[in-house]
This record gives sequence, C-alpha cells and structure tokens, in this order.
Amino acid sequence: MRVANDAEPAALDRGDPLSYAAAFAPALLDPQDQTPALVTGPNRKSAVKRYNVYRNNVTVSLIDALAAIYPAVQRIVGAEFFRAMARFHIRATPPTSPLLFEYGRDFPDFIETYEFARPLPWLADVARVERVWLDAYHAADGGTLTSEGLAAFPPERLAEAILVPHPATRIVRSKFSALSMFLANRSEASEEAIDATTPEDALITRPGMAVFVRRLPPGGAAFLRRLVAGEPLGEAASAAFAANDSFDLAANIGAMIEAGAFRAILPGDR
Repeated sequence: MRVANDAEPAALDRGDPLSYAAAFAPALLDPQDQTPALVTGPNRKSAVKRYNVYRNNVTVSLIDALAAIYPAVQRIVGAEFFRAMARFHIRATPPTSPLLFEYGRDFPDFIETYEFARPLPWLADVARVERVWLDAYHAADGGTLTSEGLAAFPPERLAEAILVPHPATRIVRSKFSALSMFLANRSEASEEAIDATTPEDALITRPGMAVFVRRLPPGGAAFLRRLVAGEPLGEAASAAFAANDSFDLAANIGAMIEAGAFRAILPGDR
C-alpha cells in the first residue's frame, strides 16, 4: 500500500515517514471514518479493504495489550465485556508511545466513566492496582534498606531522618477491596466471596526480581505517602497517628523494610 499525492510526489516518493503517517494514521482507530483519500493500492486502486484489515489488526493489537496489562479486570468482567470496553477506550485515547506496556494509563479513569461498568464501582480501582503493579515491574532496580542499616542509624536523629523510597515503591488507596479483588483474580485458586465495600490500601514494590504486594494497615498509607514525599520520619509518624490513633509505628517500619520499600536512610537537615 502506498500514499499517492500529486501535489507532493517528491516527498512521498522518497518514502517520507511523516507524510505517510499523516495520511495513513488518523482514521485507523475508528471504523466509521473513511479510508484516507491519499491511501491507495497498486495502480492507485481503492485500498478500502486492505486499509480495513490493517485497521482491524491495529485495534486487536491494542486490545490484546490492554488485556495483558489488566488481566484481573478482564477476568472479573469476562473477555467479551472487556474487549468491548477496551475498544471504546482505544477510540477515545489513541496510543502516544511506541511502547505497548506504556499504553492504557488512562484506562482506569475510562472505566470509571464507562456506562456499562457503573454497576461495578470498584472495577476502576482494581485496574489502578494492576497499572501500578506493571509500573513497579518496569521500575529501575535499586538497593534496599535493611533492618541492620536502619539499626545503625543514630536513634536520637531518627525523627529527622529521611527514608529514600525504592524506585519501584508505589501506593494505591481505595474505598473498596480493590487489592483483595486484584489478588483473587490474578490467581487460579478459588477464593471466598469478597466484601467489596471494605476500604483497602496497598504497598506495591519490587525489591528484587518479583513484584511484592502488601496490604497496608490503617494509617499505613498516610505514613508511607509522607515518607515517599520526602518528609522526615517524625512528621510522617504524626500523620499516621492522626489517621489512626492505634497506629503501630515500629511494626509498620519493620514491615516496610521487609517489603523493600526503601533504599536508604539519610540524616535530615533539621
């Protein structure tokens, strides 16, 4: 297939990729759009059928990419529902990067507004957990702070200490049991019924080769968010106790160190 343009034959004959893409791409994601007039087959014959085949292949590839990124969402709603929803998302939000794993960042927000997903108000948060899981998987490697490294820090300076997050550390907060539904639907094992109305916060990171997922206790997300934002340990602890007066500081620090959420501890400036 080639682009024929009598007004600019030289640029197109040289195979200028920008000219070709400008003519070829705009109608790819919507079957209601007509085949671009500049796109023709051999001997300038109509290329509608060929273009439609290519258009279908592009759409199917993007749907498959979304299914690979959001397998729990697809398992919850079923393949037919998922693929229909994904098709509408693709038309509304074309890819902007050549890397397929980067595609679909807006998919959770789209699910939130998708009319037929409204009976499942927690589905968008399950998708957010999945997106964060993938981002943690592709995050940069980095060393992790050990309990020995923490113990070696001067205790009288702990309140001002800055905990440097691991590059893969992510936090997801949900009004629903999004983490439980994510875990249940990323495993083939049968699970008991989940009360979707129970709020859950999640820590997701990758200290080694595998992504680590942990449910945070009440106050844990407020604590970790402050630390990831670069606030001193003492201020983060105050925020955690304000969120939950039974917050266990020592247990939470230990759990986050065990999960590999941090890569270093530094003295604060104060």
